[in-house]
Amino acid sequence: MKLLVVGSVAFDAIETPFGKTDKILGGAATFIGLASSILKTDVSLVSVVGGDFPQEYLDLLTSKNVNIDGVEIVKEGKTFFWSGKYHNDLNSRDTLVTEVNVLENFEPKVPAHAQDAEVLLLGNLHPGVQLSVLEKMAKRPKLVILDTMNFWMDTGGDVLMEMIAKTDVITINDEEARQLSGEYSLVKAAQKIHTLGPQYVIIKKGEHGALLFHDGKIFAIPALPLEEVFDPTGAGDTFAGGFAAHLAKTGDFSFENMKSAIIVGSALASYTVEKFGTERIAEITAEQLKERMAEFKQLTTFEVDLDL
Repeated sequence: MKLLVVGSVAFDAIETPFGKTDKILGGAATFIGLASSILKTDVSLVSVVGGDFPQEYLDLLTSKNVNIDGVEIVKEGKTFFWSGKYHNDLNSRDTLVTEVNVLENFEPKVPAHAQDAEVLLLGNLHPGVQLSVLEKMAKRPKLVILDTMNFWMDTGGDVLMEMIAKTDVITINDEEARQLSGEYSLVKAAQKIHTLGPQYVIIKKGEHGALLFHDGKIFAIPALPLEEVFDPTGAGDTFAGGFAAHLAKTGDFSFENMKSAIIVGSALASYTVEKFGTERIAEITAEQLKERMAEFKQLTTFEVDLDL
């Protein structure tokens, strides 16, 4: 199945306790596209960059068989730029600079070859932009996956609620789930979010893993314990990319297969944090992904004698 991804292709400048970078390749759609390519998924990106965006970054995406026909280049404009500094625990950060630039007036254009994509992943953008993409599709995708954040919950209003109502799967972190639902318990939060439209709710918990909710069923997966974590930027986007790519590749949207998709996403995200920006995820092979999946299986599989 075809996977269509809408999101930012951008520059990041990152500082963590382990070092700092100048402007490097970033953006939600970039991480998603690179993650999807490892599964050899038919993936297309819709985004916008400025004339300052290096050709080598575009070449990197195409070398991974990521279709960038939907990435508009505004030659007189500047690419979206974000700079942030992470605290010692790497779970919290301060935004130092946000330059919206060409994203401010972004009007997504869905290429003809992607109009019939069966899976649509709407990366973190203004909900009005996300909604416009869905409305431009030749027919509704079989699966619509939405990523959003607390900023849009503060400012998106009715447009965000309209977008959520048209969503099959929503992926947000625990803080955002609590804000969206008004519930502290993540179980109650997921139940309330279900009533807004999504059949599946994924709540990301950073270094504590992720939760999947559907029709009264819950699946939990831990994060893989790592010796070194350099940069968590893009880990959530990589997770979403691996999740969506697995579903598009298998064509199976059942709860059982979504459990598998969450493990794929988590395995890929565990690679992203090992280096700054996209550097690590850009070099991962399918064989390395299999190795990390095996680590997850070993971490989560157990037998217990209940004959007490």
